[in-house]
Amino acid sequence: MKKEEAKKRIEELSSELHRHNYQYYVLSTPAISDFEFDMKLKELEKLEAEFPDLTYSNSPTKRVGGEVTKEFRQVKHTYPMLSLGNTYSESEIVDFITRIKKIISEDVEYVCELKYDGVAIGLKYENGKLTNAVTRGDGVQGDDVTTNVKTIKSIPLQLQGEDYPNIFEIRGEVLMPHKSFEKLNQGRISRNETPFANPRNAASGSLKMLDSAAVAKRHLDCYLYFVLGEDLPFNNHYDNLVAARKWGLKVPNYIAKCKTTDEIIDFINYWDKARSQLNFDIDGVVIKVNSYAQQQQLGFTAKSPRWAISYKFKAEQVSTKLLSIHYQVGRTGAVTPVANLKPVLLAGTMVKRASLHNADIISKLDVRIGDTVFVEKGGEIIPKILGVETAVRDLFSIPVEFVRTCPECGTQLIRREGESAHYCPNEEGCPPQIKGKLEHFISRKAMNIDSLGEGKIGLLFDKNLIVNVADLYDLKYDQIFGLEKIYAADLEKKERKVSFREKATKNILKGIEASKNVSFPRVLFALGIRYVGETVAKKLTEHFQSMDALMSATYESLVDVHEIGDRIAESVINYFENENHREIINRLKQQGIKMEIEDVVGLKSQKFEGKTFVVSGVFQNFSRNSIKEAIAENGGKNVSSVSGNTNFLVSGDKMGPAKRAKAEKSGVKIITEEEFTEMLNG
Repeated sequence: MKKEEAKKRIEELSSELHRHNYQYYVLSTPAISDFEFDMKLKELEKLEAEFPDLTYSNSPTKRVGGEVTKEFRQVKHTYPMLSLGNTYSESEIVDFITRIKKIISEDVEYVCELKYDGVAIGLKYENGKLTNAVTRGDGVQGDDVTTNVKTIKSIPLQLQGEDYPNIFEIRGEVLMPHKSFEKLNQGRISRNETPFANPRNAASGSLKMLDSAAVAKRHLDCYLYFVLGEDLPFNNHYDNLVAARKWGLKVPNYIAKCKTTDEIIDFINYWDKARSQLNFDIDGVVIKVNSYAQQQQLGFTAKSPRWAISYKFKAEQVSTKLLSIHYQVGRTGAVTPVANLKPVLLAGTMVKRASLHNADIISKLDVRIGDTVFVEKGGEIIPKILGVETAVRDLFSIPVEFVRTCPECGTQLIRREGESAHYCPNEEGCPPQIKGKLEHFISRKAMNIDSLGEGKIGLLFDKNLIVNVADLYDLKYDQIFGLEKIYAADLEKKERKVSFREKATKNILKGIEASKNVSFPRVLFALGIRYVGETVAKKLTEHFQSMDALMSATYESLVDVHEIGDRIAESVINYFENENHREIINRLKQQGIKMEIEDVVGLKSQKFEGKTFVVSGVFQNFSRNSIKEAIAENGGKNVSSVSGNTNFLVSGDKMGPAKRAKAEKSGVKIITEEEFTEMLNG
């Protein structure tokens, strides 16, 4: 085929496939069979491979993913992504309407929408083409996840028609449908991986995966609900959403215009009952003033618009039978009881397990095998048991006795004074603890060895090639090439094989080598010392500067570090007193892992050198994090609480009065956002 013919055919196929995607994933009215669609897609893939210079950046072939992102770029929002105030009662809705009527003298029309329980996303379109997709982040800036978002088939890469603005943004929520969530968790359970707590967490984790091909397999969806731009066709929210739907964007039909409080309450009550029929999660209803002019008149608070509010549903509850209890062991050795339930539909998903947290909760609830239990599933937590229907309890039931030995290795469990959890102390020989520590070590926020995911750590452990994190750096190509393992069948009777082929093996060894460039604070975090998270690891490494100094630290020198208390200090000392841990660190050091703070490079200036800042409140032109970054970039030090050693308190709106009073008492200079900006620029 000649190049001109190929160009014409590529354009035809791209246009057809975009249209069929819209008909299938947005309208749910497919015009051709899956087979016909796949044949057209394969033809396009073949032409693009033959004529790569003719490939469009928004080609339908991009839907399958394939690009790997090493790091998500931060992008500043053109319009800040504010959060909404929450209400939980009808009286608070009445108060919201009353406040608006005090400011707006004429009639007000409201738009009611569902409050989707997913991940907020902003999509930017230029000349009808998707140019970038950014997460909420801190509201001022977020992560550029465009490559991953292109795999979501309900998001158009090319708009329809010609009446859309040249440049505009539309916001919405990325969701994981219940069917996709169930399938994902079934696979994770079959591979002995921890299942996601809820579809929202699964959607969030999927959107931040580094391999877009893996994202494509998660079958995410997206509902859009807010159009922003300088040249929109209408002067109100509702009509612009209807227009966006005509452009091919997935604007849901679950919206209504209301003029009275009763109409709003009716919408809320309807969806409180009907939400169980949806194939995705919602946790409430959003009410917005429709007119842009009235929105502008109402304005904003520091955190949210005054013209919109969300009503949160109460968490759903159901009753079902408790069949059994099993015990899970985490990487820290904590043993968590999990209730196995007779499957029951709750908040749109089939619930089969619920957390029982610890022995105290079991005792408090007096929950027994065979009981009918009440289960709740909130937006932020996995299902939990709230109580027992004792009236129908079996007379011969007996109280549950918490296990005394580790269900994985048989070691006698311990319970530390003042703590609710039981622990397995056999951290060097308990399989789930070892694998958990290895998985934590390679995670993105730690050593970032992303090529070792998807069960490969488990395979290396099962083959006795790694038993601690230092063993990773001794792995050789010949040891791991050709290894494979078939995992147990999942609930759909499918098997999953993990194998080390040539490309995977090379990528793993390359990733391990690249991890030697990870900074000292992340290395300390990666070790998985109890209570030493990212923030604590950073504070400790900044103070002690090297691993040797930290290993030699006394209890007194540790608690002398700002915000390091007794519990953290004792945990750090106990960790380094263990000879096995010291040997692992020595091996890591010999492999070239960074064990000290490197000389500070890349500072913009030293104008804040020797100065300590506390940043508090809400700011107009900066996020709190961006102010802290500016301080660090110019040689200053950030601390979280005011003391006599603090030089400046950068004060924003809604700063706590106690912090201000302490600063005034300690003689700390309080400066505004404007004064800080002058210092920064001066």
